[in-house]
Amino acid sequence: MTDPETWLALTQEEAIEPDLPIVDPHHHLWDRPGNRYVLQDLAADVSGHNVRQTVFVECGAMYRADGPDEFRVVGETEWVQGVAAESASGRYGELRAAAGIVGSADLRLGDRVVPVLEAHIAASPNRFRGVRHRAAFAAEGVLPVPRAVQFEHLLLDAKFREGFRHLRTHALSFEAWVYHDQVPEVTDLARAFPDTTIIFNHLGGPLGVGAFAGRHDEVFEAWRPAVTELARCENVVAKVGGIQMPINGFGWHERERPPTSDELLAANRRWYEHTIEQFGPRRSMFESNFPVDKASCSYTVLWNQFKKLSQGYAPDDRAALFHDTAVRVYRLPVV
Repeated sequence: MTDPETWLALTQEEAIEPDLPIVDPHHHLWDRPGNRYVLQDLAADVSGHNVRQTVFVECGAMYRADGPDEFRVVGETEWVQGVAAESASGRYGELRAAAGIVGSADLRLGDRVVPVLEAHIAASPNRFRGVRHRAAFAAEGVLPVPRAVQFEHLLLDAKFREGFRHLRTHALSFEAWVYHDQVPEVTDLARAFPDTTIIFNHLGGPLGVGAFAGRHDEVFEAWRPAVTELARCENVVAKVGGIQMPINGFGWHERERPPTSDELLAANRRWYEHTIEQFGPRRSMFESNFPVDKASCSYTVLWNQFKKLSQGYAPDDRAALFHDTAVRVYRLPVV
C-alpha cells in the first residue's frame, strides 16, 4: 500500500495568492499509537499559504487517564493549550496554531455540565471558545462501518438542552456536527436558543457511502432547502469545507492520484456556493478539517480550490471567508 504522504505528493501545486491571510477555523491534533498529527505536521501542511491562526476542534485526544469520567475530556484542552503556547513561541514561524480551542463536554449531564465547562475555561482561560458534542447519527446499516458513540436525536433531547443552555452563560459557542438528514434538528436547536452561537460543521455532513452511495444529486436536493431554512437563523455560522472525508463519497482516496484543485472545485462547487449564498460571507468561513480531509488531498490543493472559488468575490467578502468571520466568531486576536 502506498504511503499517504507519497500518494499526496503525486499531485503538486504551488499555493496561489500566497499572501492572502487565512484563519483555519477547524483542524485536529492527536498523538495515537501509529497515528499522530501534531504541531510539526500541521506547520508542514500549512506552509505555502499564509495561515495566520487556527482553531483546534475536539477529536478525543489526550483525555485524562484518571479522575471522574465527565472531567476526563478536559485533558484534551490542557494538552492543546500547551501546543498553542509552543506555537506562540514563534518556533514554527508566524503561524499561531490553536489560537482558539473547542473542547468536548457531555451536555447530557444537564446542569451537572457546569463544572466541566468551568474546568475547560480554567485550563485555557485565554483560548477556550466552545464545545462540540458530536450529534452525527446514522441508523444501523446506513454506513458501511458503524460509527462509535451515537445518540439519535441528540440535539432535541431535553437533558442535552438543559446542559446546552449553560453555553451562553459562559460565553461559549456550539459546534453542530451532524449528517445531512439531521440539518432540521440544528434549525430547531438554533431557534430554541437564539442567543447562543451555533457553528454548522462540514456543510451538514452530506453522506455518499453505504445507503447513500451514488446518490449525490438526490442528497443535494434534500440538503439544499434544509440549509436554506437553517440560514434564516441569525445565530448560526457555517463552515464551508469538511466534505473531503471518505464518508462523503467522492472517492478521491481510491484514485491512483489525488485530485487537483480544479477537480476538487468541480465536485464541490454547488455545495459551497449554496451555503455561501444563503449564509453570506459574514456568516461563512472556509475550513480545512485536517488531517481528516487529508485522506483526499493536500492542504495546498484544498485551499487553492477555495481561492479559485472566490476569485470573483468582492475583497471584503473574501476577507470574511478566509479570515475575518473566524476572527470574530472565535474572538481571536488580530495578528
